[in-house]
Amino acid sequence: MPISLFQNLIETSETTQLLIKKHFYKVDTLSYKTISANKATAQKEWVVVDATDMVLGRMGSKVAKLLRGKYKPSFTPHVDCGDNVILINAEKVQLTGNKWNDRVYLSHTGYPGGQREITPAKLMAKSSEKLIKKVVKGMLPKNRLGDKLLGNLYVFPGAEHTMQAQQPKQIDLNSLK
Repeated sequence: MPISLFQNLIETSETTQLLIKKHFYKVDTLSYKTISANKATAQKEWVVVDATDMVLGRMGSKVAKLLRGKYKPSFTPHVDCGDNVILINAEKVQLTGNKWNDRVYLSHTGYPGGQREITPAKLMAKSSEKLIKKVVKGMLPKNRLGDKLLGNLYVFPGAEHTMQAQQPKQIDLNSLK
């Protein structure tokens, strides 16, 4: 193609001009910095979640995302930048189908013949806090960060909690994705 035809094509088409500018001009890389949060810059908040009539697994995955900080634009995978979550009404959580009795959680004492099994119904009868923490723990990273994040979860069986001094804000999990 002769050069004059190429120049006419450029003069007539604005989109072609933009494409050429995009490919031949450098982008200002100083204006595109990725910000990585650290312990000092993480903005942690206190939130209250009401678990009344919520399905256990769906609620647990959203709580795990809150603890991890995945709903924040400053999310950094290796930093604790999530919120402190206060979960109330843990006794009123639901399981679909017949999972209260059909699902089995296994554990081992470390001794021969020490495998133990427990159903969610038995675990809920013992402590609703243990059931919720077990579910959320399975949705967090399996490392030191996951252990630290689980420490930011406070579960209360009833509607009252002892964290009023932190002035937590109420959050609706159904509005989160």
